[in-house]
Amino acid sequence: MTAPEGSKPAALLDAGAQGCGPLLAEGGSPAGSLPRPLRRVLFERVRAQGSTTRAEMGRALGVSGASVSAVTAELIAEGFLRETDAAEPTEGDSPRSGRGRPPVALQVAAEAHHVIGIKLGDLKHTAVLSDFAGRHIADLALPARPMRKSAPMLVAEARALIDQFLAQLGMSRAQISCIGLGMAGMVDHVSGDVPWSPMLNTPGHGLRAQFEAALGLPVHIDNDANLLTLAELWFGSGRGTSDFAVVTIEHGVGMGLVLFNQLYRGARGLGMELGHTKVQLDGALCRCGKRGCLEAYVADYALAREAATALDQHASFAESPLALLEDLFAEARRGNEAALSIFRRAGRYLALGLSNVAQIFDPEVIILSGGRMQFDYLYAREVLAEMQALTLNGARAPSRVEIHVWGDLVWARGAVALALGQLTGELLGAQTGRPPLSA
Repeated sequence: MTAPEGSKPAALLDAGAQGCGPLLAEGGSPAGSLPRPLRRVLFERVRAQGSTTRAEMGRALGVSGASVSAVTAELIAEGFLRETDAAEPTEGDSPRSGRGRPPVALQVAAEAHHVIGIKLGDLKHTAVLSDFAGRHIADLALPARPMRKSAPMLVAEARALIDQFLAQLGMSRAQISCIGLGMAGMVDHVSGDVPWSPMLNTPGHGLRAQFEAALGLPVHIDNDANLLTLAELWFGSGRGTSDFAVVTIEHGVGMGLVLFNQLYRGARGLGMELGHTKVQLDGALCRCGKRGCLEAYVADYALAREAATALDQHASFAESPLALLEDLFAEARRGNEAALSIFRRAGRYLALGLSNVAQIFDPEVIILSGGRMQFDYLYAREVLAEMQALTLNGARAPSRVEIHVWGDLVWARGAVALALGQLTGELLGAQTGRPPLSA
């Protein structure tokens, strides 16, 4: 098996001059989305561009210069934006002459707010501090105990992470505006409930409220696959792509979906559970308690379960499943047919899952990511060819597949995006049902 040409290490941009956040369609709001207040549209345009002029925003968004000037003056007075010298004229601007006022650009007042993004994981908890412009300031990682926990135990671990992080930074809670937090499982972003998570031994009813009470800060929670998708949308290659899917392969199989430049969660906020779609009736037992789920054939615990038999290391399966997977991968590299057959079988099931994603949603690109991307047998050229063969494309070009290999902090960066998006909506206006803005 050979790895596809689309596989590549990926790097999150460092927000600042490059900006961060979705690059919205011309006209201010993504097609198909509800209109947003003009003050929020202009602020998000500045943050996405990193630095831009009033004239550029007026042209791009189809808003009169007078309206742009009036609203940006309010945003500057309120401490959300600031003026700075424009290094170069924006395309379409008149070249700077020796006379008149030098060009002035707008930037986010980065120091106005700070947020923390947290990813609670099976083996590691991570945290990232960011300013209002989305710039990465600091991070921290702490080991976690790989076991199902009670909600109070998980909340206590999050508090210990925050306490140590703030102490390391020399900051107080009063200097943090809010926290974005992600974890595996079915997470209701709106209600703050977690009906099921492999990290919890009971349903996490009112879990967000428990985090807020313990941390003393507003907390916004989401599924970890959604965090990875937000990281792509805010800091990665998804910034300029209106419709894409992210499929994660870790201790489970997750999925995030972006439609019209916006994260889609489903009617009840619990959608996109690709790992728990059924690929085999009465099939392998999944950690959710049901049989035949996709992740029961593809996730690392599923591969380790078969590796324990193939390598005759059942004790290692319980003690260190990741080490067992590394051994399995090494054996496959050496041509061990049993090891190769395990990866081939998992790859075929993954091809089936990816074909279903392409068939149902027809995204421009499907991004494969997560902590198991080193096992390239899962996304070998043959696997992706089988995915395309299973998909009815007609005369259309098939959905493109890219493989992004991230570091451990990508989920916490996605939690930063979650926090920044929520904070921006609260400060500058959420989506409204009003008619589109006009010049």
